[in-house]
Amino acid sequence: MKLKDYFALGAVFGYFFRKKDPNRPKNFNIKAMHAVNRLAMLMFLICVIVIIWRALFRQ
Repeated sequence: MKLKDYFALGAVFGYFFRKKDPNRPKNFNIKAMHAVNRLAMLMFLICVIVIIWRALFRQ
């Protein structure tokens, strides 16, 4: 694999900005699961950015 394959974020952004699927079942459990998944991915990406920021600007 090439280095750019490790940093492909298309699937992550596709998860956040995809269109509503009318055939998808609509119940509270699935909505809650997707909300928790989005929150976890967002927190992970923020933490990675903070770790990189601290590594680059360490005194």
